[in-house]
Amino acid sequence: MASSQFTSRHDHGEPLLITEAEPSQADQHAARKRRYSITMAIRGSSLVIAALTAQYSLWLMAVFAVLGTILPWIAVVMANDRPPKRKLDVNRYTPPAPDRILESGSSRARVIDM
Repeated sequence: MASSQFTSRHDHGEPLLITEAEPSQADQHAARKRRYSITMAIRGSSLVIAALTAQYSLWLMAVFAVLGTILPWIAVVMANDRPPKRKLDVNRYTPPAPDRILESGSSRARVIDM
């Protein structure tokens, strides 16, 4: 029964955020590598599509060729850029309201001797 008294209002199975720490360097690096790989996969696909559409439409081929030419630069810039700082609602300690504070050292306190 004592454990039911200490259940938190915020107990959703996830840890509470008590710091403004950024993601670890390893997590940031993994996200950058994933973003770079996706961008380069799109670049490769656009070059293949440019080659396949050359016989149908020169304008469409030119669009995909330009996209395949520009995407490596964009991928490198995005991979070298750090993620923006997130504005999170940090769970900070707030003192209880004055009417909820237990009194200590009061002259009305009862002492029980055994």
